[in-house]
Amino acid sequence: MKILHTSDWHIGRTLYGRKRYAEFETFLSWLVEIIQREEVDVLLVAGDVFDTATPSNASQALYYRFLCRIAASCCRHVVVVAGNHDSPSFLNAPRELLKALDVHVVGSVPERLNDEVLVLKNENGTPELIVCAVPYLRDRDIRLVEAGESIEDKERKLIEGIRNHYSEVVAIAVQKRDELMKQQRKLVRLAKQTIPIVAMGHLFTAGGQTVEGDGVRELYVGSLAHVSAGIFPDSLDYLALGHLHVPQKVGGSEVRRYSGSPLPMGFGEARQQKSVVIVEFVDHKDHGTQSIESHQAKITLVPVPVFQLLERVKGDWKAISSRILELSATESDVWLEVIFEGDEMQKNLRERLDAVIAGSKLEVLRVKNTRIIDCVLNRIHDEETLDDMNVNDVFERCLTAHNVSNKQRPELVQAYKEVVMSLYEDERAHK
Repeated sequence: MKILHTSDWHIGRTLYGRKRYAEFETFLSWLVEIIQREEVDVLLVAGDVFDTATPSNASQALYYRFLCRIAASCCRHVVVVAGNHDSPSFLNAPRELLKALDVHVVGSVPERLNDEVLVLKNENGTPELIVCAVPYLRDRDIRLVEAGESIEDKERKLIEGIRNHYSEVVAIAVQKRDELMKQQRKLVRLAKQTIPIVAMGHLFTAGGQTVEGDGVRELYVGSLAHVSAGIFPDSLDYLALGHLHVPQKVGGSEVRRYSGSPLPMGFGEARQQKSVVIVEFVDHKDHGTQSIESHQAKITLVPVPVFQLLERVKGDWKAISSRILELSATESDVWLEVIFEGDEMQKNLRERLDAVIAGSKLEVLRVKNTRIIDCVLNRIHDEETLDDMNVNDVFERCLTAHNVSNKQRPELVQAYKEVVMSLYEDERAHK
């Protein structure tokens, strides 16, 4: 059987004000074609289906049209778990209706952990796969808050909470597999067929690779460097993760992976090869017997085509203008981010860029004049916008403006990050 693992679609995301619905639609159409071509049996979407907790009508239309197309394809099951950008209640709302299309949605941690363990059956009604559909685990899902906790106490509880959640869910899956295997042995005495167990998740593991400007938020504040790959049980045949946008292995394992985002979320990802993962389970037979003891996962990365060219152009004016003229000569339809790093001042940089791209298909979506920023040191200049900073940068500027000592900063920054994360989580929980 074949599984396709993808994540982090972020449908509805804009790039410096530009809507990207055409890209999302083209990607989803391409994904349907890949599923048909590769004869995929199960599709796993490991979180961040949408970019916001309140997706637009256009975003919702793309999502539901895609699910209808998949229901009419060779793919027998779709499993969707929520990411930190998704609204659990929004994803869960049509859950019962989507079951009729064999689309299984887990938007939040259910009251019964059994409901996170899905037994998927083939066209003959025979169990063929067990999926531990773990959504994004919010702070309140995995630890109890106690007065007077230190930062170390919070980090320890977070790690233990994540580890325990996966341990309990996978234990349920193993128990279900053992029960199903006993039933199969009664029906077919000679065959000993195992059922693969796959787990899903949306989190940040230690050593995970990110790139500047990808919009990936810290999830378990303060503990990122300590959430190791060892939290996942060894009994898993494959681990399908979401959250990090760079396609990568987890802890060097071929069968523990982030699929990465299918579209570049920012200019920092412009030259990154995007992909989806196809996992094919092949029976491993014990020679000389008819028993099938285990499944080996064959991993294939399928490159995702570039649907909209992005390029970051850096340097002094000569380097920037030369590169833009090269792109213009090829009649390329490219969205540009321009970062000026020359020594000379360029107060009318935007006007000069507009003159260079005039008559071409190029569009400059963002201009960053580092020379001007350097000149004003830590003050925000008129040409530096909030797009140049994240929420943590703004707080750091505030601490500097109020002359907060270096001794006080770590605890204040930690408290601020926890407040911001709780706001993100509360916003999604109530939408």
